[in-house]
Amino acid sequence: MPIPPVIYEDDTLIAFDKPSGMLVAPDRWDKSRENLMGLVHDKMGHDVANVHRIDADTSGLLLCTKNKVALDYVSGQFQSKTVGKIYHAICLGLPAPELFAPPDEDETTDLPAPLTSDEFLVNRDLIEDEANLGRMRTIRKKGKASQTIVRVLERFERFTFVECRPLTGRTHQIRVHLQFCGLPILNDPFYGDGVTTLMLSQLKRGYKGRADEKPLIGRLALHASAIMIKHPVTKAPFTIRTGLPNEFEVALKYLRKFAAV
Repeated sequence: MPIPPVIYEDDTLIAFDKPSGMLVAPDRWDKSRENLMGLVHDKMGHDVANVHRIDADTSGLLLCTKNKVALDYVSGQFQSKTVGKIYHAICLGLPAPELFAPPDEDETTDLPAPLTSDEFLVNRDLIEDEANLGRMRTIRKKGKASQTIVRVLERFERFTFVECRPLTGRTHQIRVHLQFCGLPILNDPFYGDGVTTLMLSQLKRGYKGRADEKPLIGRLALHASAIMIKHPVTKAPFTIRTGLPNEFEVALKYLRKFAAV
């Protein structure tokens, strides 16, 4: 498999548009599984290093550095939680009105900006789910502190299109937080309902398409869209973005046409 498309590149940084289903790093149990960094190291050398990870099922932006100085500088920003990240997701269900209640005053002190009328804060600790290996679950206290700002972009009859800004970087954070809010991500094999699909025949009255119809989007509907850092050379704020995958665009096109509310 070729290296995924390069979104941005300069002398110190390179960012890839990772497809859904591709691991970022070698699998701990099956070292033979293809992964993005293995491909990168084979073709670009081991000086290229990833400074963060995204789930295999999640598509989108993966940022790497090209030398040790840049790696230390950018990694330090992740450790100090000053990196901004934006994800987009298509979720099952509609947000409950109570989600938009103002957060407690002690929660607002750490927010990068006041919440708008379309945003809500998910402030829920995460721990490993002892009953399900490799999964996480929420807990009120004594877990790993986790915060996600969710912005509702569009509402449809049974689905919601959201933008998520994780303020922390926990495993499966966005997926678990959205499930906790009653908005599991479409096609999530761990935290979804395991039943709902998004089919054109469900949206369009009088559908006369193929008998072997396929879902409009058949993978986890979560995409890493942007990352905001300070550039390792200029030290100035720097943003890298990537567009939504074609599957997202197709799904949103038909939701807007046949399921708008």
